[in-house]
Amino acid sequence: STENSRVILGLTSLGYDVTDVGGHDLLQGLSDFTYVKKQGINGPIWALLAFDSNDYDIPEVADGGDQVTREKLIEYILEKQLAGGGWALSGNNADPDMTGMAIQALAPYYDGNADVKAAVDKALGVLSSLQRDDGGFASWGSVNAESCAQVIVALTSLGINPDTDERFIKNGKSALDAMLAFAADGGGFKYIANGPVNGMATEQAYYALVSYYRFLDGKTPLYDMTDVNG
Repeated sequence: STENSRVILGLTSLGYDVTDVGGHDLLQGLSDFTYVKKQGINGPIWALLAFDSNDYDIPEVADGGDQVTREKLIEYILEKQLAGGGWALSGNNADPDMTGMAIQALAPYYDGNADVKAAVDKALGVLSSLQRDDGGFASWGSVNAESCAQVIVALTSLGINPDTDERFIKNGKSALDAMLAFAADGGGFKYIANGPVNGMATEQAYYALVSYYRFLDGKTPLYDMTDVNG
């Protein structure tokens, strides 16, 4: 389902009608909650981002399906929060990537939902504690550009400056400083400091920079695309 969600995000960013792509309503593919949560926490996170990217109505699920609602998606994400406050794809140790992504999905509800606010505030504390001495973040044992990127997108989605907020500066190095340290000569980003240019790291770092620039310019957050046709 996450592939479906990302296609919706891509097309929405370009101003296309995602309800009629070659005669297909791509939103319909995210209407069955059993299917959406089949991938675990990733599914509901990406589905919520996709639906909220342009305030889309959730289609009615086919007969026999489990109807997706925004409330169900939010509840599922909140239920998967670890006791310590973060999120992980598996296990009991908070992962900065998954924690950042969960915050990104929940961000639109931060001001209006007390449960979301409490969960996100706790998660922000976890992210601050996970930040390394050089300002970076590690996932699966490696300090890397992608973890920094997800934290930057999460913070900017909440209106927090990842380059100046004291919670996310260690030894004078911000989350933004840490991610930029992975920039490669000639363009692109490396996944780890001593590695080659990496496609996924480049993609995530670039959209994290877009998210940061949009924050500085007072525009909507990265995944709020309601201004595309404005």
